[in-house]
Amino acid sequence: MTFRTLMIALAALLMLRALAAEEARPFNPADYPPEVQKALQYANDECAAQGGGEVTFAPNTVQTIDLNADGRDDYIVNFGDTRCTGLRTFAVFCGTGGCLMDILVTLPNGKVRPIFDGYVRSYQIHPDPAEKPKAARRISFELHGGYCGGHGTPSCFKEKAITTKPFAFKMP
Repeated sequence: MTFRTLMIALAALLMLRALAAEEARPFNPADYPPEVQKALQYANDECAAQGGGEVTFAPNTVQTIDLNADGRDDYIVNFGDTRCTGLRTFAVFCGTGGCLMDILVTLPNGKVRPIFDGYVRSYQIHPDPAEKPKAARRISFELHGGYCGGHGTPSCFKEKAITTKPFAFKMP
């Protein structure tokens, strides 16, 4: 084995070790702005209100992504995999309408504003359109059927372009 090959192998091993350490890092609410921390605090408050103990967040609870094409980080907080110890039910943060989700966007002045807070069964963030690469991202939401005038099933699907303006889905 040549010295160059050995150095490449060593560099690759160090990169893999760094990636593994990053993946193993526990979720830490302090890694996020105060407004996101406030959204996460809801989980602790709700867990305590229902007689539970410690809240466990999944590593992917907060997704950081530029949603409104302004070059600033925005945040999606999804409580779908959040657990409340001491309770037998998983329905603390989820129900027939889906799981609690918050969307927060960063304003030009650096403040973070919540723009959505509701229950979502699933969601899909659409990629930037090729013809408008700096356009606001669109998200398709799968919601409780009642949002389309029906019942729990089938689901209701709504799509929204994400801006700095708050929005909510209303049942008819």
